[in-house]
Amino acid sequence: MPSDFLESLTGEFTPLYLAPQAGVSESPFRRLCRSYGADVVVSEFVSATGIVMGSPRSREYLRFDSEEHPIGIQIFGADPGMMADASAFVAETYGPDFIDINFGCPVKKVVKRNGGSGCLRDLDLVASIIQAVDRATPLPTTVKIRSGFNEESRDPVGIALRCQDAGARVLCIHPRSRADMYKGKARWSEIRAVVEALDIPVLGNGDISCAQDAYRMRDETGCAGIMIARGSHGDPWIFREARAVLDGKPSPPPPDLAERLNICLEHAGNAIAFGGDPQRAIIDFRKHLGWYTKGLPDGRELRTKLFRTTSLSDVKALLESYLQTYTGVHS
Repeated sequence: MPSDFLESLTGEFTPLYLAPQAGVSESPFRRLCRSYGADVVVSEFVSATGIVMGSPRSREYLRFDSEEHPIGIQIFGADPGMMADASAFVAETYGPDFIDINFGCPVKKVVKRNGGSGCLRDLDLVASIIQAVDRATPLPTTVKIRSGFNEESRDPVGIALRCQDAGARVLCIHPRSRADMYKGKARWSEIRAVVEALDIPVLGNGDISCAQDAYRMRDETGCAGIMIARGSHGDPWIFREARAVLDGKPSPPPPDLAERLNICLEHAGNAIAFGGDPQRAIIDFRKHLGWYTKGLPDGRELRTKLFRTTSLSDVKALLESYLQTYTGVHS
């Protein structure tokens, strides 16, 4: 991959991005996905207000390791001045490779404050936010959008053009409306329409659950890069498999049961080291335990036990016992 993430979007190479996902895209998971071939990672979305007001929790979301480069910090908010101040602080203090603006989050508590996809109800506000952020930092400004707030306002090309005109250097589109949430099928034809309308690189996002989906998205939409979100849950090796398929090579086999559980344990250990409070970290990690064990024989029984754990040693004991019982059984 070219050293500059913008340069990588202009050639034959198709970079793979780990999507910004609240409660999922923490540093330990970003590093794990990088190790399996994610070319670019993006942080969990962070409140601009929280950053400017010095919220310890918001500042925690901004931490990343040098091995995570190229990395973008994603921020959200509905006040252009606050977004500009937050961007300037992040750029100067943390030094990511780009600042990403969230115009896509459909979660009610974000939207009710006009953040995330709530901004899509006012495209003048969208343009003002992008312009303010772009002026505030020397870093490239990128954006993530949905196709509209609801079906009536659905206008992916119109929204994307406003973002480009306001100064966005890269645009990622998840072709669902806010009203769709995560239901139905992502309309990949809208990604193609945006690709054809814009001069800047366009990333496709939505419904990538396996390596072949990544290949089909590139083929059907002509997108410059592919962002993977829910498809990475419990499956960070999706990046390794997708890279092989995109490069015309055979997809490597998925990890066997022993490797899969070892990856899970390594991830859990890193999450604890990063989080500081071991018990709180394991409780937060339970969602990953559920994803890593999805589809395993008697997985529901295993998950029931794992979801009661409060220490890494308990998790390790359960997984080792399970492995001993099912040695030779592949996921």
